[in-house]
Amino acid sequence: MPGTNAGSPIVTLTPAPTLDRTYFVHNLHSGGVNRADEVREELAGKGINVSRGLHLAGIEAPGVVPIGNSDPGVLARTGSASILIPLWVDGTLRVSTTIVEHNGPTTKVNESPRPLSEQDWNAVMDLTERTVRENEAKWLVIAGALPVIKSTGEFVNLEPLFERMHAIGVRVALDTSGEPLNYWARRGLASIIKPNAEELASAVGRTLTTVGDVIDAARELCEHGIETVLASLGADGMIAVTRDREWAARTPPVKVINTVGAGDATMAGFLSAVVSNPIAEGADDFGLGYNVPLGVSTAVQWGAVAVTQPTSGLANIDNLPPAILNEVPDRSAALEEPALLK
Repeated sequence: MPGTNAGSPIVTLTPAPTLDRTYFVHNLHSGGVNRADEVREELAGKGINVSRGLHLAGIEAPGVVPIGNSDPGVLARTGSASILIPLWVDGTLRVSTTIVEHNGPTTKVNESPRPLSEQDWNAVMDLTERTVRENEAKWLVIAGALPVIKSTGEFVNLEPLFERMHAIGVRVALDTSGEPLNYWARRGLASIIKPNAEELASAVGRTLTTVGDVIDAARELCEHGIETVLASLGADGMIAVTRDREWAARTPPVKVINTVGAGDATMAGFLSAVVSNPIAEGADDFGLGYNVPLGVSTAVQWGAVAVTQPTSGLANIDNLPPAILNEVPDRSAALEEPALLK
């Protein structure tokens, strides 16, 4: 079973995993009958994708997942048994459908997360803490959509997990969206959050049209206690912001095949860099104890490779494009993809 040997620096938690089915088609006819050239199936979810990406870099990152017990063969069928630690719960596994059109856009339809009982969620937190302790991990990644509790309809409460990690000196990287992101970003309990431009705009309640807007919005969240905001900006690359520093990173343009999972690749890339390159004694630790500019540079490289691949999770990290790092971002530069507040 993964995670039985100490020494994994990162553990992931995917509170609402999904079975990803990707259909590859030519000349999609909306409203008509289409035949797929190929269909692929993966057990996915943001935390799972992060674990898979880190595994490619030689970093064992066991992933905790609550999985519906109606499909007990899903781990073996999707080649996931070696990296995941399941908590089997009653019910089915949600399905996400992706349609990748040849030389066209990617369309994705996600089922809502399956609700969990309060007992199951407590068991998930217990299993996560146990896995972190057994592996002597320094980072926990909580990633993906959050389920609700069956009896209340409220989103699962992450605070006990944050408190447990804080008590044992483990940093938490949080990558979620919507109402949960807006709430937890302002609670300031996570060390890292990774919003895209629209999510960041939602979290601060205003439109973002320039690099300066992004930096100011991210820093506002840092003032609540977040150590590092990784603002993922699509064609504009990524901007990493701390309480008093900022860095912009991007790569040269690449041929985009599938954007699903690219954000997970950036998180995996960031963490792979910071855990593999500890700060040397006497070197600048950026007030955090980990190398943010190296992390964001690696993040955009991994993200760029991810969008050139057809899978929702990284297939490889070969032929990484060069990263272009700007330590003094041009605040007046207009975003290629501005984030309009909805």
